[in-house]
Amino acid sequence: MAAIAMSVLSADFARLGEALSLAEAAGCSMLHVQVMDGHFVPDVSVGQPVIESLRKAWPLHLSIELLVERPERFVEDMAKVGADRLAIHAEATPDAHRALRQVRATGCKAGLALNPGTSIEAVGPLLPCADYLVILTADAGLGEEKFIEGMADRVSSARKEAVRRGLPLEIVAAGGIGPAELDPLVNAGADILVVGSAIFNNHDPESVLEEMMRRVRRAQGESAGGMTTSHVAEHPVAGSSRTT
Repeated sequence: MAAIAMSVLSADFARLGEALSLAEAAGCSMLHVQVMDGHFVPDVSVGQPVIESLRKAWPLHLSIELLVERPERFVEDMAKVGADRLAIHAEATPDAHRALRQVRATGCKAGLALNPGTSIEAVGPLLPCADYLVILTADAGLGEEKFIEGMADRVSSARKEAVRRGLPLEIVAAGGIGPAELDPLVNAGADILVVGSAIFNNHDPESVLEEMMRRVRRAQGESAGGMTTSHVAEHPVAGSSRTT
């Protein structure tokens, strides 16, 4: 079943506890955190201390996306502070294959993230090394970037490639996603949709999150032939997928 992961990048960092309560009350089972270093992308976000605090307060899945140069430098630290899922960007290191193996060795699920300009064909040899594929549907940066038209087709291409090769990849869509993008992305084969600014830039974040979750469930039910299959538990125990 398709699911929504809440990104905290657009939240008020002085009120993160309220954001977590909002997500849990709405039934979100995953929190998505983008770590930025000011080099791979021009922005700087959070590091290990904030993630460790989030881990203590968030009982369900914690997904980290490393938008940093040479992400393999931070894999061990992110696993230690509580990541359940850890994605590295293919463009950020010449050793992406080794970095994905390193992630799996920590017990975290390994994600491969692609900027909008990176083709799926370019990372074909890396796909078997990943548990999930993050398709950025907006330019990487702060949570205000706009959704890029045509990205549903890119998600569809990723899903078809995974099916063609018999790979059990989860497909994650992240970036600029609002209510208008939900149905096309679910129908294209997205398992997880990362949503942030559409929630926190709204005057009634509780209502918009609940409505988006309802729409995702409805779109999933209407998708032809049950095209997507999510491997994310509705309410998993934090850290249950890890061996460390």
